[in-house]
Amino acid sequence: MKPSRHTMPELSQLIALFYDKPEELGQFEEVSAQQTPAPFHQLLAHNEHMTVTVEKFHGCSVDVKVLQKRTEGQYYSRKILLTRQSDGKVVQYGIVRLNCDFLDEEPANEIKSERIPLGRVLIEHNVLREVQLTCLWHIQPARELRELMGLEPNETVYGRTALIYCNGEPAVELLEIVTRD
Repeated sequence: MKPSRHTMPELSQLIALFYDKPEELGQFEEVSAQQTPAPFHQLLAHNEHMTVTVEKFHGCSVDVKVLQKRTEGQYYSRKILLTRQSDGKVVQYGIVRLNCDFLDEEPANEIKSERIPLGRVLIEHNVLREVQLTCLWHIQPARELRELMGLEPNETVYGRTALIYCNGEPAVELLEIVTRD
């Protein structure tokens, strides 16, 4: 593994992985945990894996659907949806950027297989991890995000940017946006 470097997930950089302009995904406004209403506060304002959090909140396991992916050097990035296994409803949209240099080959390959949510892979491979919430966001979704998440035209949602350290290294940058129900 290469030496550690400090990093912080930048919203604009994560969005730029799959969109020409941030507005194509939505209008983002940074908010505090106190400004984040229920149930979004419970879903986002913590330092835990979103896979575990949404499964607990919805009372069932979730599946991952990869909408788009790209690889650049040691980075594997993907745009995803998490859906409830019980009824297929979308419960989370996400953009993930994984630095494969900071993860062992087996879990990195399993993530790239696109069959299991990232958080579940890290847990099942017992990767030493620390999730760090960096920012909470109030979001007015653009058309694509509304359609992907099954939102009404004026409905707003909340999301977060976060960083997952794996074995002490900043391995995963995340943008995670959740639905209300």
